[in-house]
Amino acid sequence: MSELLSQFWTEQMQTALNVVVVLLIILYILSIVWVVRDAYLRGTLWYIWGIVALVPILGLIAYCMLRPPLLSVDRDEQELEIALKQRQLMKYGECATCGYPVEADFVLCPNCHTQLKNLCSHCQHALDPAWQVCPYCATPVGGLPRSSASSAPRRRRTGNPTGQA
Repeated sequence: MSELLSQFWTEQMQTALNVVVVLLIILYILSIVWVVRDAYLRGTLWYIWGIVALVPILGLIAYCMLRPPLLSVDRDEQELEIALKQRQLMKYGECATCGYPVEADFVLCPNCHTQLKNLCSHCQHALDPAWQVCPYCATPVGGLPRSSASSAPRRRRTGNPTGQA
């Protein structure tokens, strides 16, 4: 038996076994580095996962099973996309009568023809039903345009006209 083993256990076999062991050690170290780097990119406690990854095979398997599904960058991008979609949807609403989706400047519901907004008699802009005056042309809703004599003086939003501080 020892003769058979000595024939099989040659110097080339010993070198091949050493190479395989060195490759397994390198693979083990690289797996630990990958776990730490991936945990860091996913925004988890990377140092704890690095300690868990020190357990040769089970640590790597545990990390792969329990790691967060998204990288931090992807999660932030996804949250920004959701916020953008919500902002885009804010310009839409629903008809109070039938629930049909309508845009913010619709005057009538295209589905049930319910009046959603009033039209200014002077500039034809869509007005909210609760408004008393058109914010675009200062015409009272449902009335005639204001005369300049009866209207209050308009204030400018610019700085002080006298130039004094």
